Amino acid sequence: MDNVNVGRHISGQFNEDLERVINHVMQMGGLVSKQVSDALQAVSETDEALAKHVLNQDYKINNLEVSIDDECTRIIAKRQPAAGDLRLIMAIVKTIADLERIGDEAEKIANVALENYSSKQKDLLLSLDNLGRLVLDILQRTLDAFTRMDFDAALQTHGGDAKIDREYEALMRQLMTYMMEDPRSIPQIMSVIWSARALERIGDRCQNICEYIIYFVKGKVVRHTTAEDMKNL
Repeated sequence: MDNVNVGRHISGQFNEDLERVINHVMQMGGLVSKQVSDALQAVSETDEALAKHVLNQDYKINNLEVSIDDECTRIIAKRQPAAGDLRLIMAIVKTIADLERIGDEAEKIANVALENYSSKQKDLLLSLDNLGRLVLDILQRTLDAFTRMDFDAALQTHGGDAKIDREYEALMRQLMTYMMEDPRSIPQIMSVIWSARALERIGDRCQNICEYIIYFVKGKVVRHTTAEDMKNL
């Protein structure tokens, strides 16, 4: 990610400290995105080694969250920021919490690749592909919007979660139909359902991060704001 436009939002007194923290957030975001991408690849290719790699890398995301949170705490104690600077720090703290949870969802997806499936059931794993591509796209757009603290991009990306929800609901109907036709497949299908649910939750986490960006730029909490009202911000 590129932090070229972040500096314009930061008062000069905090440039060095905050830009270091933002670089660490971007590092965490890149790692989270790679985890989700690798987890989806492990599922589509039933790649056990790649799935285990995803599971083994989760500690890096956890460590980054703790480290960034500590940095933000030190900045608050040392600098006593106000107004926009404080909003930025709060947005960062909330963002890394959601990024850590996205990493947890990637773990759930990777675990699906470790299940035993028949050749017919493996075809069901491909049904995750469309949903996975949508989620990866919105995740990358969210990270890009955060990098630039871009209100317009955050607002547009926030609305994209509805597309993920529609794809998720369509996939659920498909999987439920499959289970009714072949009850013996229920244990394997449930794993796919939990994976799809993890992807849907990643979309929700991305929506949260977009709301933090809007909060920083506009100073408004939009967590319970309707889509129509958000257009008028």
